[in-house]
Amino acid sequence: MPPGLLGTGHALPAARHTSAELDARLSLPPGTLEARSGVAARYHVSGDEDQISLGAAAARAALDAAGVAPSGIDLVLSASGIPYQTLPATAPLYMRALGIEDGRAAAYDVNATCLSFLAAWDMAARAVAAGEAKRALVISSEIASRALPWEAQPDVAALFGDGAAAAVIGPGEGPRFLMRTYPSAYESCEIGAGGTRIDYHAEPETFAAHSRFAMDGPALFRVTARHFRGFVDALLAKAGWSLDEIDLVVPHQASPHALEHMVRHLGLPEERVVDISRTHGNQIAASIPTALDIAIREGRAGEGAKVLLLGTSAGVSFGGLALAL
Repeated sequence: MPPGLLGTGHALPAARHTSAELDARLSLPPGTLEARSGVAARYHVSGDEDQISLGAAAARAALDAAGVAPSGIDLVLSASGIPYQTLPATAPLYMRALGIEDGRAAAYDVNATCLSFLAAWDMAARAVAAGEAKRALVISSEIASRALPWEAQPDVAALFGDGAAAAVIGPGEGPRFLMRTYPSAYESCEIGAGGTRIDYHAEPETFAAHSRFAMDGPALFRVTARHFRGFVDALLAKAGWSLDEIDLVVPHQASPHALEHMVRHLGLPEERVVDISRTHGNQIAASIPTALDIAIREGRAGEGAKVLLLGTSAGVSFGGLALAL
């Protein structure tokens, strides 16, 4: 573990859905969704599973790895693109699920869509460094399966899976963090309903029409192709590293095709990139911490390794953390 990262954990729903099963369900020719999306399987919640139970399970795994009891946490950050409900924040429900008593911790949400975990980690590290908290718990739990456009964009819907991951942040030098935003592409990736933009009572049909996820893949690709390499160079300069020094890259699992392009665009050896996109899909903000936890548990980065956590998010933003193990 790098300084300040005390433990990580992740959790998955019980139900695993293959693209072959979804092809049959949607009456598509066999092999259609895997060919279009690159995703072979993903997990979706069912039964009594929900965002809070999944996030709490990931949090318990991270606390166990850190050797920290829930009572040892005094800051809880929910770092997800989609909350449990519009109001109040989601984080207090994690406090309650973990048995953290009233008044023991502060709890609030951080939403940078797919980059929420990285942004929350940076905030948690700053809070610990400033003496505002001794240990922080960052939880990313996403139920992407709730608003997928299976009718309008089945190849887009097939990209996404549900999951949760968490990390315990304690004293130590925090990672180098950088985020840059390109709002010219704001509308290229969105769920328009649910906030103040559309009044449900005045415009119920418009609200319903914007309640599904929609994505303009070509628009996102153009922004990424134009700016992402420059962003990575700026993050490396901030860390004082070169790309050749990087031992492991843990990217946002946007899609298998997006990861293949990133590897080519940056000139990275495939073996240095953590890729779980084909088996887990895009878990929104939970993608990066899930991939990080899997890499740690598999021993893919040893002491002294230099690790980059990289991603893109709706908005459109690029974000990254540079970790020295």
